[in-house]
Amino acid sequence: MTELDSQLQTRLEAAAFRRLIAHLSERTDVQNIDLMILAGFCRNCLSKWYAAAASEEGLEMDLEDAREIVYGMPYADWKDRHQQPVPDEKLRAFKATQK
Repeated sequence: MTELDSQLQTRLEAAAFRRLIAHLSERTDVQNIDLMILAGFCRNCLSKWYAAAASEEGLEMDLEDAREIVYGMPYADWKDRHQQPVPDEKLRAFKATQK
């Protein structure tokens, strides 16, 4: 593999992040609880990481602003449109991953 300079690496990472966000935006059928069970992170985690990265760069960004970037709309709107009730078996599966 060709060694990447830091600017190219940053551009590639940014492109991959944008593609991940676009993919999650298209897959509204995949609930955050599903992501948490399978991967240990969800859209809310990405939002928190985004806000933390902004803070590390000296930018003020609250969680709701970061969520709007990740969800592509205000979080409350996304929840109203796409969030499904969490079945008990998924809650149990999630709790099992937290041990």
